[in-house]
Amino acid sequence: MSDIQSITLLLQESLSATTANQADQQLRSIETNPGFAIALLTIVDSNQIDNSIRLAGVLFFKNFLNRRWIDADGKHKLNPNDVENIKSKIVKLMIGLNNNNLKKQVGECIAIIANSDFPDKWTNLVDELVESLKTNDLNNIHGVLSVAHSIFKRWRPLFSSDELFLEIKFVLNKFCEPFMQLLVETDKSIDANLNNKLILEQLFENLLLLVKLYYDFNCQDIPEFFEDHMNTLMNAIHKYLVFKSDLLTDKDEDEEPDVLSKVKGSICDLIQLYSTRYQDVFDPLIEKFVQSSWNELTSLTLQVKYDILTSKYLTFLTSIIKIPKYFDIFNNAQVLNEIFINIILPNITLRESDEELFEDDPIEYIKRDIENNDSNTRRSSSTEFLRELKDKNESLVTETVLKYINEFLGNFNSDASNWKQKDTAIYLFIAIAAKGNITGAGVTSTNLLVDVVSFFQQNIARDLMNQSIENPILIVDSIRYLYIFRNQLTKQQLVESFPLLLNHLNSDNYIIYTYSSITIEKILSLRDNSSTVYTLLFNKSDIESIFKDLVTTLFKKILVNKDIPEKLSENDYLMKCLMRVLILNNNNLIKPPQSNFEFVGLMINQLIEIVVIISKNPSNPKFTHYCFECIGIIANYNSNNNPEFVGSFMEIIIPKFLAILGEDIIEFVPYIIQMIAFLLELLKHASSSSNNNTLPAFYKSLVKPMLSPTLWEYKGNIPGNTRLIIDMLEFDRSSFNDDLPGLLGVFQKLISSKVNDSFGFDLLEIILIHVDLNLLKPYLSQIATLILTRLQNSKTTKFIKRLILFFSKLALVDSNFTIKNANVNTLGPDFVTNFVDQLQENLFGNIYKTFFITNIQEFHNVNEKKIVVIGLTNLVCHNAKFTINGPYSSYVVESLNQLFKATVHKSEFFANEKAGTAVGVTVSEDLLNDFENQDFTFGSSYSRLVIIGTKKFDPISDFNNKDIEKGFLMVLSDSKNKGFEVNGADQLDSMLQNELSTFKF
Repeated sequence: MSDIQSITLLLQESLSATTANQADQQLRSIETNPGFAIALLTIVDSNQIDNSIRLAGVLFFKNFLNRRWIDADGKHKLNPNDVENIKSKIVKLMIGLNNNNLKKQVGECIAIIANSDFPDKWTNLVDELVESLKTNDLNNIHGVLSVAHSIFKRWRPLFSSDELFLEIKFVLNKFCEPFMQLLVETDKSIDANLNNKLILEQLFENLLLLVKLYYDFNCQDIPEFFEDHMNTLMNAIHKYLVFKSDLLTDKDEDEEPDVLSKVKGSICDLIQLYSTRYQDVFDPLIEKFVQSSWNELTSLTLQVKYDILTSKYLTFLTSIIKIPKYFDIFNNAQVLNEIFINIILPNITLRESDEELFEDDPIEYIKRDIENNDSNTRRSSSTEFLRELKDKNESLVTETVLKYINEFLGNFNSDASNWKQKDTAIYLFIAIAAKGNITGAGVTSTNLLVDVVSFFQQNIARDLMNQSIENPILIVDSIRYLYIFRNQLTKQQLVESFPLLLNHLNSDNYIIYTYSSITIEKILSLRDNSSTVYTLLFNKSDIESIFKDLVTTLFKKILVNKDIPEKLSENDYLMKCLMRVLILNNNNLIKPPQSNFEFVGLMINQLIEIVVIISKNPSNPKFTHYCFECIGIIANYNSNNNPEFVGSFMEIIIPKFLAILGEDIIEFVPYIIQMIAFLLELLKHASSSSNNNTLPAFYKSLVKPMLSPTLWEYKGNIPGNTRLIIDMLEFDRSSFNDDLPGLLGVFQKLISSKVNDSFGFDLLEIILIHVDLNLLKPYLSQIATLILTRLQNSKTTKFIKRLILFFSKLALVDSNFTIKNANVNTLGPDFVTNFVDQLQENLFGNIYKTFFITNIQEFHNVNEKKIVVIGLTNLVCHNAKFTINGPYSSYVVESLNQLFKATVHKSEFFANEKAGTAVGVTVSEDLLNDFENQDFTFGSSYSRLVIIGTKKFDPISDFNNKDIEKGFLMVLSDSKNKGFEVNGADQLDSMLQNELSTFKF
């Protein structure tokens, strides 16, 4: 077993900023040692060790599980003894912990293990949990329920499947009876301990987990057990929805929710699930729960600690309104007025706590609003409640609310000290004016009973123009209104808003300048709906006059916290706005005068400065991503139009990037590798007219590090690593001549993985196309064996299609198809068959018949279809084994018929797909949407830099003869003349034959 004392010391050192990186690296260097994981768990379990060290230990253990528990194919990476020891100890460990922080983290560790192992590889887990419930120790019961919830809550967001239902059934068969028995016993114990504060709190902590488990067990479908016992279970649930106890409510606590509020909030989640999903069985009880929820809601104070519970009640009532049968309860003027006065108005009005959040935690204030992180706030939930009422009876609700809006605006206009009333009026107007959800795309349709533009002109525009308003919240309201209703305003109105937003971007108020950057970014991304093709509403000329001021101000705001890396990267909205401005202005910067070039240099240096700063403490993946996109934008547009720019650009960037790589900052490695690869592509393009193909020195220095196994451990690194090696080989085919075993070792690792095999094929293609085949000959047999072994072990459609693409591309490389530095004289149709047949005579024919012919029609991606059709046609028509007397002649007719069906008269086959390339990027809808759809997380996931996307291989654009359809028909005709009866050839008419020129695949 690993030395517990040494690991404890390293964990202690990891808590200090000065020794954290070194300690972390030392821990990682020994984490593969047998017994290391068990030693960590021993430390976490030890009451003799300081809690901060124990917490550091469990956090390292959690990250260790994410890195080491399973590989990309779901197989355990640890030795079997450690795997079994961990699973045998970790549940007991969590159950016995008294520290809630430790218990929570161990629960997350169990969830990580269960996500891959449960139930098939951890069959005794549920039995162990059920057996552990047979105790009177409330702390142990809490531990068991925590473990159960940490595992079963993962069912909630999953799509239904037979496998999922089998897993749930497996659990319910063992857990239902103990669950109900424990709920009943907990209820009885609460009644017996109503005056014992300590025990009562413990019982309610357990009750909270029981309610959450109730939801877990019912989240996919209502189990028969719960349907049969619904009255018993739901009566207990209702009891605690209306439960009162002074012992559980701390009147002096204003912010932190008490356990009773948490229980009631979870009950709201549960009854909302039942009301919306299982209404047919829950219907007799709905009205009772609605009335109780209404009474509870109206009795809550405005204290912050009740914010989440208030939101839960409102969300439940909103779901009830959507049920036609129950909407009539709310559908009359008197009730609506009562709802507005007693529920909506108190909860939508700005409170003192909201003002404090505005001042003390501005980024949280923004995220709650902009990113829909405010689902548990009073304002958002009451707004959704009001909007649902409005959708059901638009005229009545609009009339009711407008009366109050006009009153509040009148009060403000007569006395500016009533600014909160104007703030409330704006929120109410937005709530009734917008139709549908207010998404990142803004509002697409509005309530015809109100005039959005008129309201803007009368009540918003003057606040937008006035920087001297006493309260900054009204300025934020005006910017927010512009942000929400940008689709409803004219282009001219929006253009006129740019200088105003730039003024607010210069504000000293964090929220004002952040909202300004958000709004500018969203306005610049608006689409011109009058155009039939994707076109942005704004172009560079619309902001040309303020472009430099805009960029300068954004950099100024970003760098204001340059001494605190995590604070600098906190505001990703600023960086995203900068990215959007640079995209829009793309080629403006590459034009004279000289000041433009100097401005480009200034931007690059500032971006690199930012990267260096945030690399010291990576904390916001969105900010990091947008920052690298900005670098890519400047590099792309300027290098493509100024080839001489590439060298100076590389001199600025690459030394800084290599230094960061040397520090092994794993969060940045995927981005830096992508950027380094892209810069080499730019250099290749810039030097395409010269014969100099010697790899630059700093790229040569990367050859051996790129083959290091540790660099390929993180799946987020693999796409970028593959791209860089491909670029290095395309630039200088001899780059890896001295390291071929290591290069082929990387291929072997990738091809053996079900997740990464496509990257293995990408790498092998480039190796075979560019590396001298004389050097590769000793390895070809082993390479073919690896591929066919994978085929034998994994006959999935995904792998088969990628295999067909691989051979199709190799079949293209001959005298008729040229790639710079390719092995033209050694690859091609004959190489493809010989590559496989070297293992066994005529083996390729069996594979071709079984997998190739039957899957030609499976290719629906246009680009892939082109490669397959042209490659396999070249193979069939120019390989001796496919001639009339060859061993594979029996496959020719069916091949050409299938290829003919996939090609002729299908216009999409001849369309050229646009893609990001090293010679320019087209700003398309797909490209811009990619920025919104990225999964921004640090860790093992891969975040592709959109603006420097790789170029797709298009065989038509590289082929000498562009008239592929006519050429293909000539192939069919020629095949018929050689004795093959091909159906497609019958479609040739004399006129078409006369027009055909000679064509050879």
